[in-house]
Amino acid sequence: MKKASLIMMIGPLFLLGLYTFPLWTIMLGAPQYPDPLGIHIHIDGIRDVNEFDIQNIDGLNHYIGMKTLPKPEEMWEFSTFPMVIGVMIALGVLTGLLGYLKKVNYKWFLGWFVLMSVLGILGMYDFNAWMVDYGTNLDPNAIMKLANPDGTPMTYKPPLFGHTKMLNFDVTSLPATGAWMMFIGMMLTLLAAFIGWKNRKAMSIEKSKIYATS
Repeated sequence: MKKASLIMMIGPLFLLGLYTFPLWTIMLGAPQYPDPLGIHIHIDGIRDVNEFDIQNIDGLNHYIGMKTLPKPEEMWEFSTFPMVIGVMIALGVLTGLLGYLKKVNYKWFLGWFVLMSVLGILGMYDFNAWMVDYGTNLDPNAIMKLANPDGTPMTYKPPLFGHTKMLNFDVTSLPATGAWMMFIGMMLTLLAAFIGWKNRKAMSIEKSKIYATS
C-alpha cells in the first residue's frame, strides 16, 4: 500500500502544471497569415500564442460580429478554476498521505480520480458552451453578414477538438501541455488505485491460505 500511496501523492502534483502551461490551444491559419494566429487557454485567462494574436483575432472577428475574446475578469471560470484545481491537488496529496498512514484504502484513490474526471467533463462542457455562444451570438449590425447555402446565418464556433474549415481559415483546437500534465497525473492516481486493489487482493488470498492451513 505504501507504493500505491506514494504514487497517489505524486499524481495530483502534476496538476500544478496548469498554473504555468496552457490547457488548450486554438490555432487559425489562412493564406494571408503565413504565421498562424493562435490563443492559449489557461485556467486563469486567454493569452496570445504570438504577440498581438488576440488583437488580430478580435480585429477579424469584429467584421463578422463576434465578440472580443474575454478578459479574465469577464468570466467567472477564470477565477474559479484555479481554486478548484488547488483544492483537488491538496485533496489528492492528503488522500495519498492518509493511505500511506493506513487511514484510507485504494477506494479513496479511485474516488479522487472519479471526482476529478467529473470536474474535467463539466469543465469541457462549460468550455464548449462558451464557444457555442462565442461563435453563434453575433452582432446583427456586423459589417459582414454571411449565410450558409440554405440561407441560415453562418456560425463560427471553433471545434472543441480537432480541425474545421471556417471561411478561408483552417481552425485547429487541441489539448496543450497543461492538459497532458493533468492527464498524466490522473493516470497515476488510477495506477495507484489499481496497485492498492492488487495489494488488497493479494493480502486477502494470503489470509485465506493461512485460515485454510490453520
